[in-house]
Amino acid sequence: MMIAIQVGPWNELGADAKAVRTSVFVYEQAVSPEDEWDAMDAECLHFVARDRAGNAIGTARLLPDGHIGRMAVLGAFRGQGIGDALLKSAIDSARQAGHNQAILNAQLTALGFYQRHGFQAYGPVFDDAGIDHKAMKLIL
Repeated sequence: MMIAIQVGPWNELGADAKAVRTSVFVYEQAVSPEDEWDAMDAECLHFVARDRAGNAIGTARLLPDGHIGRMAVLGAFRGQGIGDALLKSAIDSARQAGHNQAILNAQLTALGFYQRHGFQAYGPVFDDAGIDHKAMKLIL
């Protein structure tokens, strides 16, 4: 599938990122809006995957400390390499920002996805917004 990854600040990409995250996290995974939205969005670099028609179909964000988070792809578009493209873009941006590692908190169901990109899990399983997660890191 032909996609494009757009990179930019919240004030440019926030509406599209919010639509994807609301669909995936709030509606599909039943994360409360209070848990989903935080003040960090304005501080992050955002990534929005777009299909050929320009529709937002996936998103991620890179926090100033090198944390990658809020990775989401709309259900109808999973398994087509969109998450791979988003994650690679976020890793490249972390590298360009001078971070020596990228860190993320992966849902347990996504551990294999991140491991395929070189991330290694560490620490105990923990609950985040009612979903089991594990911390992961990638040395850049």
